[in-house]
Amino acid sequence: MKIGFFDIEPWEKEILKKAFSQDELVFSKEHLTHKNAAKFPQLEVIGVFIHSIINQDVLNQLPQLKLIATRSTGYDNVDLAECQKRKIPLCNVPAYGENTVAEYTFALILALSRKIIMANNRTHLGSFRLQGLRGFDLQGKTLGIVGCGKIGQHVAKIARCFEMNVFVFDVYKNIPLAKKLGFKYVPLNTLLKKSDLVTLHVPHNKHTHHLINQKTLSLMKKSAYLINTSRGAIIDTSALVKALTKKQIAGAALDVLEDECEIIEEVQILKKEFGQKCDLSKIVDDHALLKMPNVIITPHNAFNSHEALMRILEITIENIKTFKSGKIINQVS
Repeated sequence: MKIGFFDIEPWEKEILKKAFSQDELVFSKEHLTHKNAAKFPQLEVIGVFIHSIINQDVLNQLPQLKLIATRSTGYDNVDLAECQKRKIPLCNVPAYGENTVAEYTFALILALSRKIIMANNRTHLGSFRLQGLRGFDLQGKTLGIVGCGKIGQHVAKIARCFEMNVFVFDVYKNIPLAKKLGFKYVPLNTLLKKSDLVTLHVPHNKHTHHLINQKTLSLMKKSAYLINTSRGAIIDTSALVKALTKKQIAGAALDVLEDECEIIEEVQILKKEFGQKCDLSKIVDDHALLKMPNVIITPHNAFNSHEALMRILEITIENIKTFKSGKIINQVS
């Protein structure tokens, strides 16, 4: 088949060449848009990322197109109704980093509980003193998980391996899952009051915007820690700074910040275009959080593992190969 891949980086190109050695391939670093689509009228399959806008104008210029495979979970960049009208299936990557983000969450939890960042910084300065480095065990502590989708479920599994008690707040309750994984559903206020560590795994929307605010932070234990690897705007940053300054909570670990540029897919952070449009270093300039020794901040890195990025390509390859064999998987309806 004649397959075109857009928004492609060199390392991806080599893997795709091996996967489709018998096909006629086209690679482009550019996004696919109505401005350049006329160059590729022969394509039967296109593999795109979120920056490629697939609308009626683009589809009109691709008369041979039989499949769209997006290398992302989201697909707002594709006119789904127009694709359905033309009977062109759209396949996506439903998930690629649940365990990846969950593992990173626990990396942050362990860094907080054992003061690993402080210990590392101290030894790099030539000091091996233990004063001020005493941490706490996770065994027997209560972890509160806000949002128990696929990432939250992985976090719950890991927590149980540490012999932690696990509370979950979620709008949708899956009682068999709770029994299987050994956690308990509780109201949000209860979770905040009783948890030693609270970790956020909900999407950002009008219901979750500033879910963690002055009122909800006041419910937490003074010894509790807050972890966020989801979206920055779930936390009211000003309220968090005040809570930390007043020692209402013990500390926080943040992989995301409230003022980040809009991020649709985590992988877009790795693209050169994102770095040109959004300088993450400027976001934290005015945040007192950076100066707090009990706060860990990382640059939206939780998704960023070799395996997670490979899964995106592997699932995309599988989507296309399965289509070539006469079947469709991961189709967006």
